Amino acid sequence: MVKIVDIDSHFVEDPREYFHHQSHEATARSGALPMTFTPIKFRDVELKNRIVVSPMCMYSSQDGFSTDWHIAHYGGLAMKQPGAVIVEATNVQANGRISINCLGIYKDEHVEGLSRVARIIKMHGVVPGIQLGHAGRKASTLPLWRGRDEVASEASGGWPNNVKAPSAIPFNADNADPIELTKDEILELVEDFGKAAARADKAGFEIAEIHAAHGYILSEFLSPSSNKRTDEYGGSFENRIRLLLQVVDSMKKNWPSGKSIWVRISCTEWVEGGWTIEDSVELSKRLKDLGVDLVDCSSGGITASQKIGYKPLFQVPFAEQIRTEAGISTGAVGFITQPREVEDILSSGKADVVLLARKFLSEPTFVLRAASELGVDLPWIYQHNRGK
Repeated sequence: MVKIVDIDSHFVEDPREYFHHQSHEATARSGALPMTFTPIKFRDVELKNRIVVSPMCMYSSQDGFSTDWHIAHYGGLAMKQPGAVIVEATNVQANGRISINCLGIYKDEHVEGLSRVARIIKMHGVVPGIQLGHAGRKASTLPLWRGRDEVASEASGGWPNNVKAPSAIPFNADNADPIELTKDEILELVEDFGKAAARADKAGFEIAEIHAAHGYILSEFLSPSSNKRTDEYGGSFENRIRLLLQVVDSMKKNWPSGKSIWVRISCTEWVEGGWTIEDSVELSKRLKDLGVDLVDCSSGGITASQKIGYKPLFQVPFAEQIRTEAGISTGAVGFITQPREVEDILSSGKADVVLLARKFLSEPTFVLRAASELGVDLPWIYQHNRGK
């Protein structure tokens, strides 16, 4: 009789016996390792290199649950050896999902599926991270390929009459008209971020990134463009950052001290009178004081009238300025496409890690190419050695 072995159960105690490469370190062909392949540690969490898969929505969930798609997608990315993989925006409330097919972590039942995602990433020796967020006034849309910003009706599974925001101001004419959050709803949101952190920990993630960028709810509170409240959550800079600081505090209470918390922000809105890089520096100082380990430096997304000068490395100066002036580790992201660019950013002290998004979709083997071009021997998994 043929014996059928369940790989998951057989290697659950020590997956290294199966994915043996994870115990092997990158080695320089000559001299010191390039900064790209120099490990970096945040608390007890060590990344074996400084290339991170940035969170990217996949619009492939049902009722917030992860699916086989997520196992294949994230396992495939981890197999190619980044330092960490940050799972896409995973929403802390059902009505906070960007689209009807976005991931959720707003109920305990979500943990089992997410734990499979975290485990497949970790089995390849890669740090599993997850981005936690709430879409705010950009919620209840259809998946990207069915129409950008197109509102999902109730008939199609959306919640256009239950979209919440700091103020009743829609993102644009195509999005739903949001309802202003009450004080009690704000406090509930803070609590739900904490509960989500506890679930993420239980699922096995080691980095929790708070999504406070791109015009989603925490970003909406930060911005004077979208936050017109007159209570303690609106008006002054101190009031507008209050919710994010409370979210960080709530998550810290539900997140092990040895694991890492990152925050992604839009460093500037690219509109006159909006949130600025100077605001971001001041916010980053507060985040550091609260125990946040890294600021992931993106930009824009708060208003349809933004004027972004897209070009290679266009957001890197934000990461450098925050790193220098706030004294906190930063991640550079956006239109970074070449290994030499990554190495230059890191070796010149502009950022501590580099996050790549669409580049990993077009070139999942980017880390392997980076190793080759930067003179590093990076072991492949045994099953793929024949492809060298």
